[in-house]
Amino acid sequence: MTGTDSLVVPDSRERLLARVLQLALVGLMLFGVVTMRVGIVVMGGIALGVTLLPALVRREYGYSMDARLVLWITVAMTLHTVGSLGLYQQYQWYDEITHTVSATLVAGLGYAAFRALELHSDSIDVPSTFRAVFIVVFVLAAGMLWEVLEFALGDLITVYGIDDIVTDFVFNAVGAVIVAVGGTGYVGTLVEFFRERLRSST
Repeated sequence: MTGTDSLVVPDSRERLLARVLQLALVGLMLFGVVTMRVGIVVMGGIALGVTLLPALVRREYGYSMDARLVLWITVAMTLHTVGSLGLYQQYQWYDEITHTVSATLVAGLGYAAFRALELHSDSIDVPSTFRAVFIVVFVLAAGMLWEVLEFALGDLITVYGIDDIVTDFVFNAVGAVIVAVGGTGYVGTLVEFFRERLRSST
């Protein structure tokens, strides 16, 4: 066994960790209900719903998502929900870490969909450099939609001002660059799933 192999977490362990984090999200929602903090309940509900998407995809399409990707999704959602307890206000670095992790997830999903479309269509042939640019632009666009959503939700989600939005975009870009430089391999099976769905639809 190589040194790299010893660092690989078994799929069963990753799925167990994802379940533990889902239970933590349920606990945070209950805490929000008891303390009448609607923002925590809303964030927890959205986060839990997102973490259940892999199970829904498995049931509807028979695709079992890579355990690393499932854990990746769950960690990102849990970090955001825990932040609503007040960590965003207390620690600037927590907000930066959370946005970086979330941005890597959005970047991975965006890349997988784009790459599947590229492989599906004979008329699309994109240089690798442009794929990297697409990842960054896609993440920044998704970040813009999220900021709009925060304003639309009003009192349910706290908005911290222009400086916070700028910082969010900076670390969204950091997460996007991480995936563009060396993280696309983690969504290889998702690319194939999207490609199969495109084939079946045509």
